[in-house]
Amino acid sequence: MSEIRTAPLSRSEAAHALDTVTQALAVLRDETAAQEPLEEVLGRLAQTAATAVPDADAVSVTHLDDAGPRTVALTDDTLAAIDGDQYAAGRGPCLQAATSRHPVRAVVGEHADRWPEFTAAARTAGIRAYLSVPLIVDTPGEDPGELAGSFNVYARTAAAFDPFDEKLMQLLTTAASAAISNARRWRRAQRQVEHLTEALTSRADIDQAKGVMMAMHRIGADEAFTRLSEISQRTNTKVHAVARHLMAEFANPEHSSPL
Repeated sequence: MSEIRTAPLSRSEAAHALDTVTQALAVLRDETAAQEPLEEVLGRLAQTAATAVPDADAVSVTHLDDAGPRTVALTDDTLAAIDGDQYAAGRGPCLQAATSRHPVRAVVGEHADRWPEFTAAARTAGIRAYLSVPLIVDTPGEDPGELAGSFNVYARTAAAFDPFDEKLMQLLTTAASAAISNARRWRRAQRQVEHLTEALTSRADIDQAKGVMMAMHRIGADEAFTRLSEISQRTNTKVHAVARHLMAEFANPEHSSPL
């Protein structure tokens, strides 16, 4: 069994921890957070966890993808080997939490037979307790469709973590997952609107250029588009760019169009 704190958190300490998490999650609702790269968001959340969990000495964030696990945020670079040794061995609490989707909380040494590499690295770094909580973020419309990982909290005190810390981290990761997913959906929708707007603008430019060519050369719509396409291929320029160039020259009587 894991050791627990000999003295429970006071109400003020618990309230401070919850307030820290609440403030961090409120930031994720901002438009700036929606535009922020995911790794920067996770880095800020790691700092939040290090502040919110009373006995935390360091927090890292593990990200699993097709290339394998990697640490995308770390509040103390001197502890990088703890995660790295787990990745190299293919086992450890951070990987267990990420793949099983269940928290892992224990004192270093309790699972030495199961995770010898992690145990050795943690002891070398002076870490005596750990708490890994899964992070699952839906990424609709992307490949892969889900981002998996874990938040890993390390402490140099064996009695550092208890069920309150575990629930606090679960609150942080669950709410953060939803906020990050919503932000990514918002960015994807924004990109789709931008692409649609660009497509509609390009279509309008092409239609105008076709009309000019039809009038200038007394040709039909299909022939006008064929000529625009031929110029596009010859100059290695997109059709809508050719159309805009034609309209710009047509609007300036001092320059005759080569089209």
